Amino acid sequence: MGVLLILFSYLLGSVLFGEIIAKLKGVNLRKVGSGNVGATNVSRALGKKYGAVVFFLDMLKGLIPTALAVKIYGYDSWITVFTGIASVLGHMFPIFFNFKGGKGVATSFGVLVALSPLVAFVSILVWLVVLYLTRYVSLSSLVASFSAFIYLLILDYPAKIIVMAFLIFLLILYKHRENIERLIQGRELKV
Repeated sequence: MGVLLILFSYLLGSVLFGEIIAKLKGVNLRKVGSGNVGATNVSRALGKKYGAVVFFLDMLKGLIPTALAVKIYGYDSWITVFTGIASVLGHMFPIFFNFKGGKGVATSFGVLVALSPLVAFVSILVWLVVLYLTRYVSLSSLVASFSAFIYLLILDYPAKIIVMAFLIFLLILYKHRENIERLIQGRELKV
């Protein structure tokens, strides 16, 4: 059962709603804006309404399987950890799209909502503050992702959950390596 849940989580994560919605609207996201398939680039290409829809759908990809894992196996379970990570890996490296996916921020947020709505809420506040101060979505996402790990640590969540949060932060950091390079060079796109 646990292995099936992890597999389901990865396969659900592999459904790239941004790319699907953009194609239905006649837009190739990979050739527009940043070339990314996530909510931010969808907002640039199709408008904020579509960006919000994609963010919500991508968030559900992390929320649904992780919430199931928490309900069945609890917080302190490797099944829960692998389920959460699998959804993020699915979005980042989707089997249905030649393993070329998005940055995993919305899906990771969904995982976080399933684990701790409070930490998810605080992380969104951090994201909004950093975005307001800098106008960089990428920097906001990185800081919010790292802050989620710190909050889970402070609130004394099980070690497995803290490890998962840190691994997800590292995955997000890896997927943002080009953004980090552009931030350093002063070439990153602002909103």
